[in-house]
Amino acid sequence: MESFSLILAIVVVTALAFDFTNGFHDTANAMATTISTGAMKPKVAVAMSAVLNLVGAFLSVEVANTISKGLVDEAGIRPEVIFAALVGAILWNLLTWLVGLPSSSSHALMGGLIGATIASAGVGAVHGDVLVTKVLIPAIAAPLVAGIAALLATRLTYSLGKKADGKASAKGYRAGQIASAGLVSLAHGTNDAQKTMGVITLALVAGGAVAPDSDPPMWVILSAGIAIALGTYLGGWRIIRTMGKGLTDLQPQQGFAAQTSAATVILASSHIGFSLSTTHSVSGSVMGAGLGRKGGVVRWSTATRMFVAWGLTLPAAALVAALAEYVTGFGDWGTAVVAVFLVASSAAIWKLSRREVVDHTNVNDTDEAEPAGVVTTAMAAVTPPPAGGTAAASEDPVPAFPSQATAERTPTTTTTV
Repeated sequence: MESFSLILAIVVVTALAFDFTNGFHDTANAMATTISTGAMKPKVAVAMSAVLNLVGAFLSVEVANTISKGLVDEAGIRPEVIFAALVGAILWNLLTWLVGLPSSSSHALMGGLIGATIASAGVGAVHGDVLVTKVLIPAIAAPLVAGIAALLATRLTYSLGKKADGKASAKGYRAGQIASAGLVSLAHGTNDAQKTMGVITLALVAGGAVAPDSDPPMWVILSAGIAIALGTYLGGWRIIRTMGKGLTDLQPQQGFAAQTSAATVILASSHIGFSLSTTHSVSGSVMGAGLGRKGGVVRWSTATRMFVAWGLTLPAAALVAALAEYVTGFGDWGTAVVAVFLVASSAAIWKLSRREVVDHTNVNDTDEAEPAGVVTTAMAAVTPPPAGGTAAASEDPVPAFPSQATAERTPTTTTTV
């Protein structure tokens, strides 16, 4: 067993706390569409996701190695730097969870690590080539690739299912959604749990507990997997509501296409060591699926707020982490001040969240609507009407679930694309 100092123990505990917030922050990535379409009950869905996140944590260490060995220079990085990075990441996760925005936990961690490293050792300690090729480029490419794949998959799914028996189709898509949601959960474990493994390993190297260039020890893999699984089981219902109902209205066919596309992108990135944002991938695929069904919906006001949060994640987490690193530089009392600030801020955010509780009983309740805008009008103008009836009727003649029949026959005020 590695030798531990007090600061190293604090860093490990804080890293696992981040992993826990990552779990409930990103539960929506795997289960929002499954819950919103009624394919699974909310509590059952998050329980299944938690188990598969734990399993996924053991499948690979490529992403962990990208963080622990590639992003920043291990030489000269103190455990306090890792602690400051985690403070920035945790606070950003909690703030975006409070307002229900599906931002990237991965980029919060990357931003925190970059900001704290620059404050401690200068810009030269950040490996810019790794940042660009394995963080920034995937951040832009992932939602585009997943979105296009989901759009095409949705159109193909509806095309192939036009003549299918309604009841058999409903049962098949329900099973397909459950399977694809499980695949996303597994992919999330292989990607996001590894980021915490990488941070803990980097802290162990910085503290002299393990040799440089070491892979994550088994106890690190196990503890990170358990932490993210527990967070996933907690639910993260606010973001599930936004992803499942606030961004677009999905039918099971679309949910299946979105989840399968996102899982493919995430698993491929994990295999080659890209520190991909699962949130970006799933959000892109959900919007792609929304655009893929004629008569589908995308709420651009929600999407815009989400894009703004994405753009702020790296710099906001970096700024908080840099300030935290500056305070820890005053010694043990500075580290104690930062720790107290983290706990107090987290408690305050939790208390604010109790003013409007969102849980498994009301996660699908939403009254968000949006008038038709420029994008919607333009896309509607170039979308040819289907032969022999309305778009919704031709693509989904028999609703997959009874609750959808009423919704499809009743005009809504939701933006159509």
